[in-house]
Amino acid sequence: MQGITTFLWFNDQAEEAARFYVSVFDDAKILSETRYGEVGPGPEGSIMTIEFEIQGQRFVALNGGPIFTFTEAISLVVNCESAEEIDYYWDKLTEGGEPSRCGWLKDKFGVSWQVVPTRLKTLLGDPDPAKSQMVMAAMMQMEKLDLHALQTAYNDA
Repeated sequence: MQGITTFLWFNDQAEEAARFYVSVFDDAKILSETRYGEVGPGPEGSIMTIEFEIQGQRFVALNGGPIFTFTEAISLVVNCESAEEIDYYWDKLTEGGEPSRCGWLKDKFGVSWQVVPTRLKTLLGDPDPAKSQMVMAAMMQMEKLDLHALQTAYNDA
């Protein structure tokens, strides 16, 4: 069992969000559901929590009410091996959501994600500051990260 599980607090969209995330990612599944009983606080029979797993990482979506909302202070990163993967996850996660800069987006539920190429860590961590700064400058101009453009910026430095 995973020692720490991330809870994602929704007003009343926990089931919809969990099923959406499971549909986007390979190796993802719903694990369990709990429902509110007659003592509430949610409507009797409605989903209280729904546990799901994405690529080995467990999450619990909670219908806890509107008390807390998502901010960028907690976010999820999708590491992608190819431009096609970046396109796929970017398109799926921004559907009904809002793109931002540097590969960041908010999905339709308000959860923040960054869709990044795995190669980015190497490019930004290059010991030659001119190369890493060229990559950073290129990245700062992008919404969805363009792997080819990032690699070109690195090669041109």
